Amino acid sequence: MENETTLATSPNLPAASTPATSAPEQASGAVVNDAQEIALSLADKAQGFLEGLLRPWNAYQIVIALGLFIVAHLLAKLLRPRYREWMRSRENWPKWRLRFMLLVERRLRLICFVLLIFPTVWLMRELTWPSRSYLLGVIANLALAWLVIAIVTRLINNGFLRSLVRYAGWAWATLVILGITEEAISLMDTAAIELGTLRLSIWMLVQAVFTLGLLFFLARSVSKATASGVRRNEDISPSMQVLVIKFAQVGLYGLALFVGLRATGVDLTGLAVLSGAIGVGLGFGLQKVVSNLVSGVIILLDKSIKPGDVISLGETFGWINTLGARYTSVVTRDGREYLIPNEDL
Repeated sequence: MENETTLATSPNLPAASTPATSAPEQASGAVVNDAQEIALSLADKAQGFLEGLLRPWNAYQIVIALGLFIVAHLLAKLLRPRYREWMRSRENWPKWRLRFMLLVERRLRLICFVLLIFPTVWLMRELTWPSRSYLLGVIANLALAWLVIAIVTRLINNGFLRSLVRYAGWAWATLVILGITEEAISLMDTAAIELGTLRLSIWMLVQAVFTLGLLFFLARSVSKATASGVRRNEDISPSMQVLVIKFAQVGLYGLALFVGLRATGVDLTGLAVLSGAIGVGLGFGLQKVVSNLVSGVIILLDKSIKPGDVISLGETFGWINTLGARYTSVVTRDGREYLIPNEDL
């Protein structure tokens, strides 16, 4: 019919399209997929490990390890009183040696367990197939790694830092011995947030904490050695000694922070906003702190006062004990210590 209209589909007409996915959504979806794949890989390994425990020889190895642990516990309980009596007869030893012996006494059970399990592993490898002592070897390596880390971290004086390094070392040693280091690193690296051009992941934070902690420890050690060397130099005046020590501390810690951030892959240009916020804070909220710092530097540079000088405080007088970065310590005749801000001086 002439009045009927025929609707034809032309090849030139655009076909119905699905909504386009933006680049950030695609990136987030890829990250989620990667995390799921890594989590599934870890779950498969854990399932395989648990299924392996059901095998007869693996169960025998667990029973052997538990038996050795019980023997180590009884042996440590038997040896501890005699060991303490032997330590009392060595009271004239240096303090570092006594501390080490006390550490051995506290870890005596683990030491006995390590001394028992390694000969057992070697004997089983000589008498039977290596696969029948594999699990015992893993347990032996874990026990030895935990023992070494516990002894080495005892050298750290700060209790919180010592515990942090110890538990981190135990976790890392466990991942390495179990052979799941790459999966754990990938999983921590996928959990990240982006702040502009700066990408922060859990793995980057772990690296930053470890690297900065090590660098700050080295900076502190070098700072202490520098301070003791400067104080022994009699050619430098007391005020200049304090100034040199303060500048060395600021330089060393600043260098440690810069090198640590660069080593962990942090883009320092992304910290421009943070630097601006710190500058605003210095201008408004930290005026007194900055004023005392600058005043302390001026006092040290012009050599107006130095440790040991006598100054008056109202109706009394006292001796300058130390010149700090923000305040000066003054001790009066009655033994009281006053902390005077450098700005007031």
